[in-house]
Amino acid sequence: MGDTIVAIDCGTQSLRALLFGVDGSLLGRAKIEYQPYFSTQPGWAEQDPEIWWRALIDAVGQLRALYPEPFGRLAGLAITAQRDSMVCLDADLAVVRPATLWLDARKAAPPYQPDWLTALGLKLLGMDEAIVRTQEAGRCSWLRQFEPANWARTSSYLQVSGFLSARLTGELADSVASQIGHLPFDYRRQRWAAPGHRNSKMFPVEPGKLPRLVEPGRALGQVTTAAAALIGLPAGLPVFAAGSDKGCETIGMGVLDETAASLSFGTTATIQTTSSRYLEPLRFMPAYPAPLPGWYNPEVEIFRGYWMITWFKNQFAYREVLEAGRRGILPEVALNELLETSPPGCHGLVMQPYWTAGLKHPSAKGAIIGFGDVHERAHLYRSIIEGLAYGLKEGLEAIEHVSRRRIGQLAVSGGASQSDQICQISADVFNLPLYRGATCETSGLGAAMCAAAGLGWYGSVVEAARAMSRRERCFEPQPANARLYGRLYRRVYRRLYQALEPLYEAIRNITGYPEKPGYGKRGAAPGGVSSAAADNRHQAGGTANGA
Repeated sequence: MGDTIVAIDCGTQSLRALLFGVDGSLLGRAKIEYQPYFSTQPGWAEQDPEIWWRALIDAVGQLRALYPEPFGRLAGLAITAQRDSMVCLDADLAVVRPATLWLDARKAAPPYQPDWLTALGLKLLGMDEAIVRTQEAGRCSWLRQFEPANWARTSSYLQVSGFLSARLTGELADSVASQIGHLPFDYRRQRWAAPGHRNSKMFPVEPGKLPRLVEPGRALGQVTTAAAALIGLPAGLPVFAAGSDKGCETIGMGVLDETAASLSFGTTATIQTTSSRYLEPLRFMPAYPAPLPGWYNPEVEIFRGYWMITWFKNQFAYREVLEAGRRGILPEVALNELLETSPPGCHGLVMQPYWTAGLKHPSAKGAIIGFGDVHERAHLYRSIIEGLAYGLKEGLEAIEHVSRRRIGQLAVSGGASQSDQICQISADVFNLPLYRGATCETSGLGAAMCAAAGLGWYGSVVEAARAMSRRERCFEPQPANARLYGRLYRRVYRRLYQALEPLYEAIRNITGYPEKPGYGKRGAAPGGVSSAAADNRHQAGGTANGA
């Protein structure tokens, strides 16, 4: 029996094939990049699933060529992938139409209309708009309404992980921990929602179109002879259920209970913990199924998150981009120098990171307050990094409130986590020790942990995670900075939204942005999305569901 695992991590912009050893060491890596999506109408975000499949073939081929010795000792395979990106397959596993990605902003008519009593309760809780907007984002409803012929041809409606697993094994099966998005899924019970469940009404998908669900760490199937010949994998290689990219990232960083939290410094910034209990940090925002069987990942997101680094670079950092080119370094490295030339707290410049309105704050807009003649571009950039940390800290407090447990340490991953300066600022804002992993491929590592448990190398996914997770460095909070940030957070940031919310609502009423729900009332054209809606994209974490 072999002693290595190949983990496939299929993201929005690239697919990576990764070789891991029994101890979690990264033995090999191959990466295939592609355009994240194409758009034939404003606000649409689609991808040809065959691009992912060809990327898997090419990445595994590179891995085999570059690392023949450890590749020859393969024992199993696991897949982790982006969330809420859906693929339609026919009875022969052929693609029916392009996949709709988590970025997609098209709108459907809400299929579920609550009775008057439920509607009144939702209105009193301030969640009436969230329920409508969540349903409008259900691509299953959009397909039923505007592409009924394609929906009729669809035999299987799958996440990206389920699609790749089906191509590898011929089995229409996927991990329980990958079912995150606009789906008829019962998050509390971690199974497909029963008829009559609110999620079945909000996201109507015929049960026969949904894949068989498998617990993380159990086999989904085996690589078929045909797939093995095409890819160069051993025929019969077991393929194990893992979980979503964020969930695998969390266990890959060794966050296995409510005493720690995982920060993801990616396009969508998240804070997530692992719990044996079903907890909703924000009411009606479900706790997602974790890659630990039967456990949950309570999560809070900041839409557009560390995408704001790209926004700043494109709008204000022409000088740094030129300088980076001259020095042969990445522009982001040059931006780190701006953080070193600006003081903690930015002389009172505070940013609220609502660049995209979420379901909890549907009228919110981004804001930066406290400008004075002392401020320069370096202060603006630092205020963005500090504001994101404030927003994630607010998420931490929401998790602590529902769990009634104090989080004592943080683990960080994602692109921006490679910046020592950003990590240190975050440790200071949270006033907690912050650990960075030994590898940036933490999602793939989490998937490998699931396969290692399935292979019997460890007694459970938890045991695998404890043995295979590795940390590179700890950033300890600097007391003086932590005190300054604490005062700014409590006395300014936490009061900012409440103070500005009436103005946000007035702006919304005057300009129509962010767009209000009411697709059915407006009778929008099939697939039509306004420019406002095109900018109001939100990921699966912004899905208001019945538990």
